[in-house]
Amino acid sequence: MDEKETLHHYLRIRRADLLAKLDGLSEYDARRPMTPTGTNLLGLIKHVASVELDYFGGVFGRPSGRSLPWFADDAEPDADMWVTTEESRDEIVELHRFSAAHSDATINELPLDAPGEVPWWPEERRRVTLHQILVHMCVETAQHVGHADILRETIDGSTGRGAEDPNMPQRSADAWAGYRARIEAAARAGKR
Repeated sequence: MDEKETLHHYLRIRRADLLAKLDGLSEYDARRPMTPTGTNLLGLIKHVASVELDYFGGVFGRPSGRSLPWFADDAEPDADMWVTTEESRDEIVELHRFSAAHSDATINELPLDAPGEVPWWPEERRRVTLHQILVHMCVETAQHVGHADILRETIDGSTGRGAEDPNMPQRSADAWAGYRARIEAAARAGKR
């Protein structure tokens, strides 16, 4: 794989990882705020899909034609980070797939050195290349997958990519409790 194919490959993996965090969850669990700042799984998916559309669309003069009302000037702040009662889970998943397809078309069509402009970035950093945006979106998506990992573990104990994930230690509930207890004890006794 060349550099563009490698970056695109990892972006696709992280997108799939993010969507997979919804698997088997109730509507409530997919939507509910899990942190004091309201972070929730479906909101993370909505956010990532939305910003990806902007970064691989408008930045390169390839608008998607898709209206995102939560980005309108009169929209509620952070409206891209949660799902209203009028928005369905299926609509957000479809937005994520639409965004991925639109972004993939841009990535496939343009060379890594294709110029773009990010109008919401500071003037001195606005001029970018497809390479920069691919790296940016790989990092942003991975960051939000990390958030989603923690949310999902908090909801039902699921970790990583599931029971078959070779990067996740396989322990019984009792073994995890013992492991956590050792960490807690070390934290309480740690140097001050």
